[in-house]
Amino acid sequence: MIKRFTCDNGVTIVTEEISTVRSAAIGIWIATGSRDESSQLNGVSHFIEHMFFKGTKNLSAKEIAESFDSIGGQVNAFTSKEYTCYYAKVLDNHADHALSVLADMFFNSTFAEEEMEKEKNVIYEEIKMYEDAPDDIVHDLLSSASYGNHPLGLPILGTEETLSSFTRDTLKEYIYNMYTPERVVISIAGNIDEEIVRKAEALFGSYTGGKAAELQAVSHFYYEKKARSKETEQAHLCLGYEGIPIGDENIYNLIVMNNIIGGSMSSRLFQEVREERGLAYSVYSYHSSYKDTGLITFYGGTGAEQLDELYETIQNSIHLVKKEGLTEKELYNSKEQLKGSLMLSLESTNSRMSRNGKNELLLKHHRSLDEIVSLIDGVTKERVDELAKQLFDKPFSASLVSPDGKWPKTATN
Repeated sequence: MIKRFTCDNGVTIVTEEISTVRSAAIGIWIATGSRDESSQLNGVSHFIEHMFFKGTKNLSAKEIAESFDSIGGQVNAFTSKEYTCYYAKVLDNHADHALSVLADMFFNSTFAEEEMEKEKNVIYEEIKMYEDAPDDIVHDLLSSASYGNHPLGLPILGTEETLSSFTRDTLKEYIYNMYTPERVVISIAGNIDEEIVRKAEALFGSYTGGKAAELQAVSHFYYEKKARSKETEQAHLCLGYEGIPIGDENIYNLIVMNNIIGGSMSSRLFQEVREERGLAYSVYSYHSSYKDTGLITFYGGTGAEQLDELYETIQNSIHLVKKEGLTEKELYNSKEQLKGSLMLSLESTNSRMSRNGKNELLLKHHRSLDEIVSLIDGVTKERVDELAKQLFDKPFSASLVSPDGKWPKTATN
C-alpha cells in the first residue's frame, strides 16, 4: 500500500512497504528541471546534480562514494526537463544510512570553487561526448525544432558558454529558490517501516526556501525542420508530432498506440523498416509527456543513400495508421504486452520508488495496479483510431543529422 505524509513545511513523503524483499530504494525528487531555467541559466539544474556528489561539510566526494560502496549500495542522480532526482538502492538494514547521506548531500554540499572548476571540465567532456553521438544530437535538435527558444527546446546539459558563467552563488540562489519544500517529494519503497518516515521528517521536515518567480511559460509547438551536417557513417532522422500532456485522459490510448507503431520489436515500424526492408538497425517511436504538452518522436538511422526510403517508409506507416487505424489483434497484443511490462516492473523496488515519486510530483495521485490494468483494458480501437487522426492530421517537426545535412527529396524544407 502506498502511504503519503506531508511535513509541516510542505515536503511530501511517499512510502510503499514491500515485506517480501530485502532492499530499499530512496529517491529525493525535486519539481525543477531544465524547463525552469532561463537561457542564461541553461544547464544549471544538471550542474547542481553533479555538484551534490562533490563533497559536503561532513563528507568528501570520495567518502560519499565509499559510504555506498562499503554497504553494497548504489547511488546516482539524473536531471530531466521537469524534475531532478537523487536516489539510492541499498539493503533494507542500511536504509537509514542511505537517507542520511542523501540528506547531507541535499543540505550540506559545499560547492567548493576548486571542485566546481573540475566538474565544469567533466561536463564539458560530457557535452563533447554527446557531440560525438549523432543519434543523441538528433533528438535535441528535434526538441529545438518543436519548441524553439522555449526552455523545453534547450539542452538539459546546457552549453559551454552558460556552464562557464556559473558561480557558487548561482547554484546556491537557484537551490534556495527552486528546491523549496513544496517542490520536494521523498519516495521510499522496499522492506521498510514507519520509522523511516519519522527519519525523513526529521531530516527534511523543517527547512525553508525562497519563492522564485514561475518561469514555466506556456509552450508552443513549432513545425520547424532543422538539419545539421556532421561527419558520420549514418543519417539520423527524427519526425515529431505534437502529443498530449501528462495526466491527459487519452494517455493510455496513446501508450497503446505508440507501442503498436514503434514501441516494441513487434511494432509496425520495427517490422517494416528493419525486418522487411533491412533499412536500419535502430528504429523506434516514443512519447514524451510534459505538464502542458507532449512530443511523439519517430527515429531511424540508416545509410545516407537510403535516407529517402527510410523517410518515406516512416511517413507511410504514420499515414496508414491515420487512414486505416489499427487492427483488433494489434490492440489486444499491445495491451497484454503493456500489462506484462507493468507487472514485471513492480518486482523492482527502484521502479516502484520511481513510479511513486513521479506520480506524487507530477500528478498528486496514485493509481493501484488494478486501476491501471482497468485503464489499459478500457482502451478501444475506436478511441485509438480517433486519437491517431487527431494527432497525425497536423504538420510535424523534423530533425536530421547526416554527412551532407540534406533532406530527403520528398521532405518539405
